[in-house]
Amino acid sequence: MAAAALAAASAALPAFAQALEVPVVEIPAIPAQATSAQGFVPDGWRLEHAVAGRLDDNAQPDLLLLLRMEDPANVVAHDGLGVSPFDTNPRMLVFALADAAGGYRRALVDHALIPRAESPVLDDVLQDDPANALRIADSRAVSITLHSWASAGSWSTHERTFTVRWQDGCFRLIGFDRAGLHRGSGETDAMSVNYLTGRAWTRSGSIEDDAPGPTQPMRLRDRTPVCLDAIGDGFAFEPALAP
Repeated sequence: MAAAALAAASAALPAFAQALEVPVVEIPAIPAQATSAQGFVPDGWRLEHAVAGRLDDNAQPDLLLLLRMEDPANVVAHDGLGVSPFDTNPRMLVFALADAAGGYRRALVDHALIPRAESPVLDDVLQDDPANALRIADSRAVSITLHSWASAGSWSTHERTFTVRWQDGCFRLIGFDRAGLHRGSGETDAMSVNYLTGRAWTRSGSIEDDAPGPTQPMRLRDRTPVCLDAIGDGFAFEPALAP
């Protein structure tokens, strides 16, 4: 439902938003090893946020890095609705595991899950606060939360959280949660999927309800493990569920 809502919202956006020309960029290679977080940052990019915590089985703190390109050519001026000039510089995630020598080794680079900003009427998907969007729990689980809110063209807003954990050589998806709201009608929808058990639930309701509505038990159609780098655009991802 969320992916369909986002597609509908994009289709409903003013023509200028869809016609905005976003410069083509080339994503650089990330070093295989570094002695610090800054060592993974390529030329023309900056370290937007860093989270330290345990990602694998050893006791050494590992790193989750959010990098962002900083090319002035990607800051686009326009005469339509929304922010202008509009920053379309892309982001990427870098997961780095601590090694015995005191440095870090690259475990994963992903530049698809957090989509590039392409419409000036959409809020920043990290709500301009990466500290709340990217977390490492004591259980070694990493949560990445994306937010969708449009100032024009759509009444729908929603959040989706991906929870992954380092397992069998990849950051495996272990949980997916989604919560949505239609700002006009007050209707709400939610979903939670446990990829370890294969169980899930969905729920619909309204902000006028005194308590959340009943949940509808669901299950994953396919229990094949999903790695983060196979998810792609976080807003295009949709679990395949069955009653």
